Amino acid sequence: MSSDDPARASFLRVRRRVLDLYDAVTFLMLIGIGVLVAYCISLGSLTGPGAQESFGLAVALMFLMSALMAHLVDRTYRVWPLGRHFRPTPPGPVTVHAQARFLTVLVIVVAAAAIAYVIGGLLA
Repeated sequence: MSSDDPARASFLRVRRRVLDLYDAVTFLMLIGIGVLVAYCISLGSLTGPGAQESFGLAVALMFLMSALMAHLVDRTYRVWPLGRHFRPTPPGPVTVHAQARFLTVLVIVVAAAAIAYVIGGLLA
């Protein structure tokens, strides 16, 4: 395709529009996460009435927005309709070692969360 080709120009215009859409959604999600972080910080002590629920909802929304951004990035690189395609290697078989490693990590994460909860309760 030459640089004067109308199909190439149309392709570039559509690709730029899609990238602008992805950029806008990602930027809005980052602003939303920033607002929620500021809101969580302004809540202060979580022992006040409704503060724990507000904190939980804000954290849930932050995770939801982060998941949306991860989804957009994933779709951009995996199923990019306007150019390059990225095909990850298929996952390997599930082994007993992989299951044991998963359970080990799960136990460590749950234990860390429980310790943080107890320490948070003692400090509040």
